[in-house]
Amino acid sequence: MLRREARLRREYLYHKAQEDKLRSVEEKKQKLKCALEENKLIPTELRRDALELQKVLEYDDEGGEGISSQIDDEYKWAGVEDPKIMITTSRDPSSKLKQFAKEFKLIFPNGQRMNRGKHDIGTLVKASKANGVTDLLIVHEHRGVPDGLIVCHLPFGPTAYFTLSNVVMRHDIPNIGTMSEAYPHLIFHNLNSKLGLRVSNILKYLFPVPKDDSRRVITFANQDDYISFRHHVYKKMDHRNIELSEVGPRFEMKLYQIKLGTLENEKISDTEWRWHPYTNTAKKKRYLSME
Repeated sequence: MLRREARLRREYLYHKAQEDKLRSVEEKKQKLKCALEENKLIPTELRRDALELQKVLEYDDEGGEGISSQIDDEYKWAGVEDPKIMITTSRDPSSKLKQFAKEFKLIFPNGQRMNRGKHDIGTLVKASKANGVTDLLIVHEHRGVPDGLIVCHLPFGPTAYFTLSNVVMRHDIPNIGTMSEAYPHLIFHNLNSKLGLRVSNILKYLFPVPKDDSRRVITFANQDDYISFRHHVYKKMDHRNIELSEVGPRFEMKLYQIKLGTLENEKISDTEWRWHPYTNTAKKKRYLSME
């Protein structure tokens, strides 16, 4: 079993590397093609390979969608099978973190909560894989306040790390609405960069495909690389007016790392993206949006 998992992981990483190489070549060809069509100077980084790329361009046909991930798509069963979510906490959780985990579990239609106990990360991941879990979610805290979320997609990754802030739980919201168990519609706002689309996919595939008549809405709205999570239900008053009710919880998320691997292989997995807050231009850059 261990040898099989190691072999499958090596194949996964090999195909991932091949796709990245093909994607970089495809991007270079598109840059060269745009420069030739618009009669502009060829970019400096392409001048050495321009002749070879131009020969390859002659054999490219129109209408293709570029490099698509067929063999190595982490979410190839998305939409075909409903995701199965497992939610747990850090070790020795406080009562407030336990309460947050219970409310957090209600967000996901197919979510299940598990007491962490003394289980280590390797045991959690192994048990999740054995039971067909598609995503393992771990919430962390600091002095009783939830402050971290790890989203680990199984069986091979990716693993996304978020900080949580401004957490308001359901029982802290006045006039709270009833929690619907319908599959929610998802709204992603201002997540339009390459990294933003990657994060959208990681979050989107935690939820099953909703029905058209669902009255439940979950919003992920990005502003200055902070993703605001909001959870509502609505009902139509008439053909023009809609009444929106918040059902909670609500919080802000900030991405700080994406690993190409699962949690038990965190130290040996390649880093797909990492936030560098101490560089000179960190305050000016916006990573999740094109603004």
